[in-house]
Amino acid sequence: MFHRSERLLLRPPWPEDWRAVRGAIADEGIVRNLASAPWPYADSDAQDWCATPFAPHAPRFLITLADSGEVIGCIGIGPLPLEDGGGDGTMEMGYWVARPHWGRGYASEAARAMIEIARATGHSRIVASHFLDNPASGRVLRKAGFCPTGKTGRHFSLARGYEAQTVGYAFDLEADQSLPAAA
Repeated sequence: MFHRSERLLLRPPWPEDWRAVRGAIADEGIVRNLASAPWPYADSDAQDWCATPFAPHAPRFLITLADSGEVIGCIGIGPLPLEDGGGDGTMEMGYWVARPHWGRGYASEAARAMIEIARATGHSRIVASHFLDNPASGRVLRKAGFCPTGKTGRHFSLARGYEAQTVGYAFDLEADQSLPAAA
């Protein structure tokens, strides 16, 4: 599965992409804002992530620049854990973009593309959250069309080594919620 947006191509990772992934994520400022990535992020972490089989129901993609193919981040959805209210088909979205590409709208564009993919694959709702000390991620989610839920929670961050407070967002795919225009 591939998806082309205005400036990006979302595609599955292949085993040979591990060096590009490792190079793009090798920044503690990125990894500490993710739930499941360790810090330091080792070659083996990138190799394992890139070798994970593609799951059409819970896709994850490399975010690449459409004109050059450069890997600039990753995005994906997966089932919301039961302890977080999952079990009803709600999917949780996660993403990151390499620091040299921050502030260009790539994360919001990739999130809008992920919403289109989720809708096309029959999902009804996507949730996302960000750590309280990462408000830029909240701006990304709002620009992509997510609505704040008004709920806070706590998520464990492997890189941080502890649970940190999060702010929740949701996008209802069945409510004919339209995507905002690209900024």
